[in-house]
Amino acid sequence: MTTMHTEPLARPRTVRWVHVPAGTCLYGDARKPRPVPDLLVAETPLTAAQCGVGETDLPITGVSYGDAVGLAAEAGGRLPTSVEWEWIAAGPSRRLYPWGEEPWTPDRALLTGAGQSPRAAEPVGRYPSGVTPQGVLDLAGNVWEWTASTAMGLGKIIRGGSYASPPLYAHTTFLNAAPVERRSPGISVRPVRTP
Repeated sequence: MTTMHTEPLARPRTVRWVHVPAGTCLYGDARKPRPVPDLLVAETPLTAAQCGVGETDLPITGVSYGDAVGLAAEAGGRLPTSVEWEWIAAGPSRRLYPWGEEPWTPDRALLTGAGQSPRAAEPVGRYPSGVTPQGVLDLAGNVWEWTASTAMGLGKIIRGGSYASPPLYAHTTFLNAAPVERRSPGISVRPVRTP
């Protein structure tokens, strides 16, 4: 069961931060060079327990873009830009997936394919085979993640795919967009901050 936000949230607690070194992201399929500072990244999307709306490790979902901005700030960070998110997921080698070049398998991320069609998000951290070299979990599948970057049509870019996404959506260069007011059971929050 996905934990949807319906009431005021408490200050997120117990966020584990992972250091991702600065570098130049060759952003998107066009490989546009974009500088990225040193970042501290939440190891997983924020959970219901961290946000004070339950005791589970399910990612907090049902949050609008405005809610996501507030939760990231309460956790001591902010939403990543789309470029920063891609740098965290792809790194300097431009990995195809957050874990590397190997094709998706069901032990790496919660996605739709290979005979499985998940109906909801699962608790964070269940797919350690999908970890980045720096130790960031769940960047592919389970839930999309809001970014601070504006998409055409005034929505915001979301990254990473969700439980309802095919493996293509988990590619580190794949992006999607959502209206800022959307409160989806498949979109969550992962804060970042500069050290």
